[in-house]
Amino acid sequence: MEHGTTLLLDLAGVSVLRVVVEAGGVRVVHVRTEDETAAACPSCGVFSTSVKQHRTTAPRDLPYGVNGLRLVWHKRRMRCLEALCVRGSFTESIEQVPPYARLTGRCRDQMARSVGDDNHCVSEVAAVHGVSWPTTHRAVVAYGALVLGEPEPVTVLGIDETRRGRPRWAQDPDTCRWTRTDRWHTGFVDISGDQGLLGQTLGRRAVDVTDWLARRTPAFRAAITHVAIDPAAAYAAAVRLALPGAVIVVDHFHLIQLANTMLTEVRRRLTQQLRGRRGRKIDPEWTNRRRLLTARDRLSRTRFTRMWNDCLDADPTGELLTAYIIKEELRALCATAARGGHRHEVSHRLYRFYRWCADADIPEATRLATTIATWQPALLAFLTTGITNAKTEGTNRLAKDVARRACGFRNPDNHQRRVRLHCTRQSRRPTADVRA
Repeated sequence: MEHGTTLLLDLAGVSVLRVVVEAGGVRVVHVRTEDETAAACPSCGVFSTSVKQHRTTAPRDLPYGVNGLRLVWHKRRMRCLEALCVRGSFTESIEQVPPYARLTGRCRDQMARSVGDDNHCVSEVAAVHGVSWPTTHRAVVAYGALVLGEPEPVTVLGIDETRRGRPRWAQDPDTCRWTRTDRWHTGFVDISGDQGLLGQTLGRRAVDVTDWLARRTPAFRAAITHVAIDPAAAYAAAVRLALPGAVIVVDHFHLIQLANTMLTEVRRRLTQQLRGRRGRKIDPEWTNRRRLLTARDRLSRTRFTRMWNDCLDADPTGELLTAYIIKEELRALCATAARGGHRHEVSHRLYRFYRWCADADIPEATRLATTIATWQPALLAFLTTGITNAKTEGTNRLAKDVARRACGFRNPDNHQRRVRLHCTRQSRRPTADVRA
């Protein structure tokens, strides 16, 4: 029976002597040392057979069952028989419970994985295992130092920013003026591989990106052929400076978002000009505001016809529907990437987009065309390669979820460690294969 109980406990280096149930249903498992190497002196390595004292310790282990489980380890204090050894005596220790440890190694590892991999709150994990917050946090820090190393070289790098908490107001000690400070992190994601989040850095300036890339190895920088970003001038300048041989690819999602913003600005301006007020639900252009932003191929024939006729009657200038067509022309241009981004098709769609913007003579459309012209090389790179920043955006969502679970972070190092533990695939435990 003791042998079967030892197998159920599954703690290497000890065997179960007996199990006692205390008041309240808590099971106390008494164990003894079974590892022969525990009798070796930690200083000189000489095995000892001289027992100086018998001691008992209670290292905390993984929780079992509803009422809990408590370990009592009966171990010996041995005399070191080596005359030249400076250590007079030592206490037995095993790999799972090193000297002076109050937790088993598997308990510490389970706490760290629950926080880092499964994205549980530190206080929640500490309560489950019956330890303090600092004890659990130290386990997470040790786990992060073990599994989070230097990222391996990647071919396609994704760069994007995420806000770290809410904006704050800070007072300048010299001028006593209050200024708003937005706390941002810039994340670097492996788009071509499965490493996930490669790292983060404070800020979203060009120098922040170049400093992070400068700390990587020359082999890492040389392997990057494409960098996917959103239309951010700071990131583009940093990539040109730190990675002169890499091709910048702009994400099409943000370009279509700019087109939707252009359409919304035109609609609001026309409502103010025609009605002298903001839009209301009785206004056709306000009622169809969602349909205007919806892709044409996602609208049924009835909904599209209704939207078109309502906007045609409400806007005598025709600028609103013209802005809608410009938005759809940009969508059609970006859609050529799914068909291989052939040069003749891309040129045709690009000409149609610029032609509509020039003929419309709408300030918002002209500004959009100027932006597209500025980012045209990066847009053409997307159309021919099909590289997007979707993985980076997904990583940003996970990073925000980590901050929500932790109810915010005061220490940016803890924030970056927790986010990378949760978003780096190398540190995630493998998913069990449940297929038959």
